[in-house]
Amino acid sequence: MTTSFAELGVPVQLTDVLEREGKTNAFPIQEDTLPDTLAGRDVLGRGKTGSGKTLAFSLPMAARLGRSGGKARPGHPRALVLAPTRELATQIDAVIAPLAKAYGLTTTTIFGGVSQQRQEQVLRRGVDIVVACPGRLEDLMKQRHVSLDSVEITVLDEADHMADLGFLPGVTRIMNATPKRGQRMLFSATLDNGVDKLVRQFLSDPITHSVDNEDSHVEAMTHHVFHVSGADAKRQVVQALASGTGRRILFMRTKHQAKKLAKQLNEAGIPSVDLHGNLSQGQRDRNLALFSGPTHRVLVATDVAARGVHVDNVELVVHVDPPAEHKAYLHRSGRTARAGSAGDVVTVVLPEQRRETDQLLKKANISVRPQSVSADSAQVKDLVGDVAAYVRPAEVAIRPIGQGQGARRGGGPRQGQPRNGQSRGQGRPGQERRSRPEGEHGQHRSASDRPASDRSASDRSASGRPAAQRSGAPRAARSGSGFASAASFSSNSSANRRTR
Repeated sequence: MTTSFAELGVPVQLTDVLEREGKTNAFPIQEDTLPDTLAGRDVLGRGKTGSGKTLAFSLPMAARLGRSGGKARPGHPRALVLAPTRELATQIDAVIAPLAKAYGLTTTTIFGGVSQQRQEQVLRRGVDIVVACPGRLEDLMKQRHVSLDSVEITVLDEADHMADLGFLPGVTRIMNATPKRGQRMLFSATLDNGVDKLVRQFLSDPITHSVDNEDSHVEAMTHHVFHVSGADAKRQVVQALASGTGRRILFMRTKHQAKKLAKQLNEAGIPSVDLHGNLSQGQRDRNLALFSGPTHRVLVATDVAARGVHVDNVELVVHVDPPAEHKAYLHRSGRTARAGSAGDVVTVVLPEQRRETDQLLKKANISVRPQSVSADSAQVKDLVGDVAAYVRPAEVAIRPIGQGQGARRGGGPRQGQPRNGQSRGQGRPGQERRSRPEGEHGQHRSASDRPASDRSASDRSASGRPAAQRSGAPRAARSGSGFASAASFSSNSSANRRTR
C-alpha cells in the first residue's frame, strides 16, 4: 500500500508541484524519512541510487526554509547540498528548483569545469540553496565569496562515492564551517571508507532509515550474460543491442573506446552521444541533453556516468566492457529500472573474460546463467524489440576553432523531428589524448572538483571554456553529432531502413 505525500505532511505548496509532475505517492525511502526530516531531525538514509533519495531531502529542505521565511544575504546561503559529481549536482538542482520556487526561494549549482565568475555573481546577489561539489565550493570559501555560517540545513548525498573519490577531508572542512545547530541529512549506500566517521562527527542523535543497500537488487531489473565467440561477434551483438527504439546506455572501460564506439554507431545510422572525462562540462551537458531528448537514444559512456546520472526511461544497460569490480557493475546497472520502472542489464563477455566476469557477478550477488549468442539470436532480438529507423549521417564539416581546442562538426537542419523540442549543437571534443581507464567509478575530475590537497594555486583558477559556436546556420539547424533525420531523405528509399 502506497502513501501519498500529503499524508506524510508535505505542505500543499509542494504537493501541487509534485502533482503537476505526475508524482502523488511516495517511494519507500521518502515514506520512511519524510516524517522525521520535515520535523527537523537529523537523518541517516541508506539506499542506493534510483531509490528516490533526492526528493526525500529536497521536500523537507524547501518546506522548512519556506516556513521559516527570511531571505538569504549576499554570500550567505541558507541551505547546502554536497554531491560528488557535476552531473549529480545538476540533477539535484533540477529537482529542488521547482520546489524552492513555490516558496520564492532561489537555487544555484557550484562545481568546477565551468566559469567561476558566474557563480560569484549569483552568490553576490544572494541565493537560498546551493548544490555544490566540494572542490569548487572550498575554493570560493577560501576566496571569501561564500560563507556557510547561515546554513540551516545541510545534506550529504552519495557520501560513499565522495569517499571513493577522496573528497572526505574537504567535506569535513566544509561541514565544520556550517552551524552545529543546523539540521543535517546524510544519504549513502554504505558506511565504509570513513562515512561512518562523518555520521558520528556531524549528525546529532540521527534517525537511521535503511531501505536497501548497494548490494540489494531491484526486482524490476533483469540481468543477462551474453557469451560471444570473439571481437567481431561482440561488435555485431553490441550494434544490434543499440539498434532498438528505446533509450540505452553502453558502458566502456576507457574514454577512447567510448568515443570510438559512439562514432561507429553514428556511422551505422544509430544516433549516439558519448560521455567521458575528456569532454568539457559544456559538452557533457549538451550530450546528456541530447540523450534525454527525442533524437539520440544511445549514450556510450565510461564509469563517469555510473553514478549521478539519471535519465528517464532507460530500458537497457549494456556492459560492453565488463567493469573492473562489482561495485561499478551495480552502479552502472542502476541507470535502468529506476523509480519503479523496469529495465534489462546485459554483460557482453569475450572468452578470455568469462572467469573474471563470473567472479565479479558472484561478488555482486547476481545469479544468472550465461547464454552463447550472436547478433541474430532470439535472446538478442527480444531485448532489441522494435528496430529504430536508420538515420543517415549528415555531411560533416570540420574546421579548426582555435589553438588548444578541437574542431566543430555540424549537420544540416533536422527536419521532421518526431517530438517537440529542439536539440542544441554539440561541441566536438578536443584532440584525443592517449586514453586510460577512468578508475573505479570513472570520475575524471576537473581541477576544481579534485580534493584541495591535489591542486596547485594555478589550476584552481582554471575554468572551462564554452564550446565554440559555428557561424552561418541557425541554432536549431546545427547538430554536433552530425545527423539528419531520416525524414529529411527519400521516404521510399530502402537505404533508410535497417534490418535486424
